[in-house]
Amino acid sequence: MKIVFYTGPQCSLCDLAELELSKTAMYSALDIEKVNIRNDANLYHLYGARIPVLKRADNNREIGWPFDSSTLEIFLQ
Repeated sequence: MKIVFYTGPQCSLCDLAELELSKTAMYSALDIEKVNIRNDANLYHLYGARIPVLKRADNNREIGWPFDSSTLEIFLQ
């Protein structure tokens, strides 16, 4: 499953989100694309106050911080 991970430079919450994501059972099967929102004005406008955000490419569902590995397991089903 492809996941777009909207992040930014020096984002400590993004580091925590990545740690929670790594705890999920599906982690090894995920294709994670990290996207720095500061490289795109539209993405910065959409996600600047919300990062970290994970977006499923298959259904466009999003989950924003805060979340834990249990919540992510449900999101990834």
